Amino acid sequence: SVSATMGSTFAAAVLLVVLGAQGVQCFLPSLKHPQSLLPGGCRGCFAGRARMAAGREEQVEVSEAYPRPRQGSALSRRETLGVSGGIVAASLSMVPAPGLAEDAAAPFDVLFTVQLSPEEEGQVGLKVHPDWSPRGAQRFRELVEAGFYNDCRFFRVLPGFVAQFGINGDPAVMSQWRGRNLRDDPVTVTNSRGTLSFATGGPNSRTTQVFINFKDNKFLDRSGFSPFAEVTSGMDIVEKLYSGYGEGAPNGNGPNQGLIQSKGNAYLSASYPKLSFIKSAKVVEGSPPATSGS
Repeated sequence: SVSATMGSTFAAAVLLVVLGAQGVQCFLPSLKHPQSLLPGGCRGCFAGRARMAAGREEQVEVSEAYPRPRQGSALSRRETLGVSGGIVAASLSMVPAPGLAEDAAAPFDVLFTVQLSPEEEGQVGLKVHPDWSPRGAQRFRELVEAGFYNDCRFFRVLPGFVAQFGINGDPAVMSQWRGRNLRDDPVTVTNSRGTLSFATGGPNSRTTQVFINFKDNKFLDRSGFSPFAEVTSGMDIVEKLYSGYGEGAPNGNGPNQGLIQSKGNAYLSASYPKLSFIKSAKVVEGSPPATSGS
């Protein structure tokens, strides 16, 4: 009946809100469940899957959402499902955040040493701009200085779209950051080629995952992906990142984010041994000191 359907939808929406409040990261709609449970669509919706196999306990896969290719593009049709509809909050408008941009720290540099393959490595230089995305820039610096990104795999590399990283290879370390969500920064610059933004699972859900834009992805601006840094050297290294595994689960054959979070690099080394990774990440000496942020 209509009332029963409405009741089920309301219950599902309540479940989403509760899960979001607990810091649970979510998949975007899967091919089997393309409709969002929230009116008008959303950037992150629960599509965790429970499986029972002989001799194994039930496993629930939950993962952080991520940027999707433009709907209707060749990449979108081939590898993943774009999100229809969508909610664009007022906080996502391309204007400076009052009281943040003016007080932001000066730009600083970060250097990645990247292991492309067992035989090849290279360096990628970044310029981080706190005036673009104050909270995002501060979180990135905090993670770099904590050594969080050392040995992190580029687990989702889609040529012509993005290269994504930021799940620590040690599940114990990852668990300490999973619920430390950041409030959104407004989008003040576009997602152009070579810029970096945090991945999100919905409003105010940024934690540790970051992507590098391979091309101009201006359409991501409307969904609130706020660039905080840019590649200043080594974009040729970024373009050499291993991409043979394609899109991640559940829409492709690549790594499952939930399993990376629960099993770490042991899972990736066994199942996806060719992934490129960050050997080390460091703030370049001489960069201005960090300032407090929230």
